[in-house]
Amino acid sequence: MRRLLPLLLVVLLAGCGADERFVAIDDVPVRVDAVAATRDASTGTFSVDCGRNEARHLNADNMVIAPGTPFGAHHTHEYVGNLSTDHTSTDRSLAAASTTCAGGDLSTYYWPVLRLTDRGGHDGHAPGGGVHGNTGEVLPPAAVRVTFTGSPVGKVLPMPRFLRMITGDPAALTSGTGTAKWSCTGFEDRHTDRYPVCGAGRQVLRTYDFPSCWDGRNTDSASHRAHAVFPAANGVCPQGTFPMPKLRVRVAYDVPPERPFALDSFPEQDRDPRTDHAMSVNVMPDALTARIAACLNQGQTCG
Repeated sequence: MRRLLPLLLVVLLAGCGADERFVAIDDVPVRVDAVAATRDASTGTFSVDCGRNEARHLNADNMVIAPGTPFGAHHTHEYVGNLSTDHTSTDRSLAAASTTCAGGDLSTYYWPVLRLTDRGGHDGHAPGGGVHGNTGEVLPPAAVRVTFTGSPVGKVLPMPRFLRMITGDPAALTSGTGTAKWSCTGFEDRHTDRYPVCGAGRQVLRTYDFPSCWDGRNTDSASHRAHAVFPAANGVCPQGTFPMPKLRVRVAYDVPPERPFALDSFPEQDRDPRTDHAMSVNVMPDALTARIAACLNQGQTCG
């Protein structure tokens, strides 16, 4: 009976029949993504406490993709870190703002909100919300974890200040290039690009792994991706790029049992779980980025 429960929940969430966007976490295969570390690996870990957006910093802006454009995201973003982030943000304004992060980290980290879709939300008639097809009650994170790890094949350089990064593809439904990673607590060795049905007592997890190879020159590019890319499967950075700390943001949610949920998306992307994505802008002081790189290169656990 315990094995059948997640399958029954999939059917219940769909309303009638199975919803292919949902999968029981028991049906997701275990995956091992670790790359064997070489003798020169940077094996440390550095954690930054940025809270879980208790102040409810939300907006439908995207300063990386659509700077200067109000409601340019066409869906609502959840933020931790820099408290001023919106469509008007610049390097200078971010550097002058306050933050939810400890240790002087003024960076901004953001991703689409998650909603319970069986009830109305606060923005049912507002841009980013109902106007753009994103209905439902926004579910606040139960926990947010921001961590940096090193390279399995060498030492890392400090991240440059004001570096902009994207992970995931908000147009994955049509492009087919999404890298969404959904899971459940207790099943962190399994991840899927579908909405996970976790069962009682388990939290829904969203994991964002950011690029960790930098071109050594630019903090942004026309595509917002070419200057910061992912390493190859063996952990080696592409020619002309250099390893830097790998940023991971993991967000946990207490989704009530048997309640349907969905992330915000572009209207044409139909709130597909494969479209999950996140952005970051590094606004750490140079001393902190240097401390993170040193921690990773020395194989320490810091925060």
